[in-house]
Amino acid sequence: MSCESSICQVRATVMLYDDSSKRWVPSGSDSPALSRVHIYHNPSTHTFRVVGRKLQADQQVVINCPIIKGMKYNQATPNFHQWRDPKQVWGLNFSSKEDGATFSKAMTYALDALSDKLAAYDHQKSYTVHL
Repeated sequence: MSCESSICQVRATVMLYDDSSKRWVPSGSDSPALSRVHIYHNPSTHTFRVVGRKLQADQQVVINCPIIKGMKYNQATPNFHQWRDPKQVWGLNFSSKEDGATFSKAMTYALDALSDKLAAYDHQKSYTVHL
């Protein structure tokens, strides 16, 4: 049984940076498709991850990426954010600036929690980012 809870939910196209062609490509398909993207928090293990599933009928998982302490997160534009994990560079092309802002607040919260910037963080409680 999972102890994870979603601290944000947005709609975005999940992209990967292709080093060989030097361009962004959609994750999981040849053409861009909107996905429902969550940031999940597991308070018992103090971990966070980004998970996205296509909104299409197959609900294919197009991202399942841990958020790592010290990870560099970049808001390139209000609608496009990116970060690097050990294997690749991820990008999210949000359907609205509001979704971008929601995701940014949750990602910043997760990175701050992992870097112990949240002094009052209680490992026994699950937090939801209130916007």
